[in-house]
Amino acid sequence: MTTHAPQAANTVTLPGSLDEAVAALAAVPAAVPVAGGTDLMAAVNSGLLRPAALVGLGRISEIRGWQYQDGHALLGAGLTHARMGRPDFAALIPALAAAARAAGPPQIRNAGTLGGNIASAAPTGDALPVLAALEATLIVAGPGGSRREIPVGHLLAGFEMLAPGELIGYVRVPLLHAPQTFLKATGRTGPSRATASVAVVLDPARRHVRCAVGAVAPMPLRPLDAERWVSSLIDWDGERTLAPEACAAFGEYVAAACIPDPAPAEPVLEAAQSPQHGEPGATLPPAVLHLRRTVATLARRALGRALA
Repeated sequence: MTTHAPQAANTVTLPGSLDEAVAALAAVPAAVPVAGGTDLMAAVNSGLLRPAALVGLGRISEIRGWQYQDGHALLGAGLTHARMGRPDFAALIPALAAAARAAGPPQIRNAGTLGGNIASAAPTGDALPVLAALEATLIVAGPGGSRREIPVGHLLAGFEMLAPGELIGYVRVPLLHAPQTFLKATGRTGPSRATASVAVVLDPARRHVRCAVGAVAPMPLRPLDAERWVSSLIDWDGERTLAPEACAAFGEYVAAACIPDPAPAEPVLEAAQSPQHGEPGATLPPAVLHLRRTVATLARRALGRALA
């Protein structure tokens, strides 16, 4: 979100419905929508953003809850992390509830919203790998009461973007009625931004394991080959258990797919090929190797807990 206005916002609109919010954005193209404001205010306070106008979404009650729809949960974009972390929501979508509870300290969870997490698309957004693993779909509101659907993965990858005046209204998530987990690693004790996160979702109807890794790239990564491999090992008609060695191999497979070894540098001189010089660029730096081990551990544990 950017604006060319040099001064702080001097106009604040508080619409009462999603369509009114879209109309307000259309009336003032430089306006910025704001719900919880956790990312927006950080940008404003750091001087990165000076919005000419704000469209507040806090009064739009229709996007602050959820409902059931044809085997899916239709989640309002205004759902806060605190609300998603409650037991009744956790019974519905456990991995998303776990991500919401890990989103930060209470003041962040009470203000931050699901839609804001998606629209900001920060690599460390805790909800993003869960939504990618669940293959959620966004319902976007546009001018004139229009609605269109975008797979959440397409938006995060930049394949499809929000047009001017559009807003994320709802997130449609399939209810799989199967185990799902979310784990994350942080750089310090207590709620903080993830250095790596992993979501694992079991889909018994399709006999498939879905996995997404967050915080290690600009968008959540799906290790599709690792998903197919481990799915083929599971007895979907039985107890759905795997040996610890298989879970560990899955973790390594996921980590190597998301943080691959660098390609060997092409030798320029003959000396570059000699054993004493080795192959320049063929190994990962220690910090990256540590991150890869972290991803492997998270993926192994997430799968193990989902199958437990």
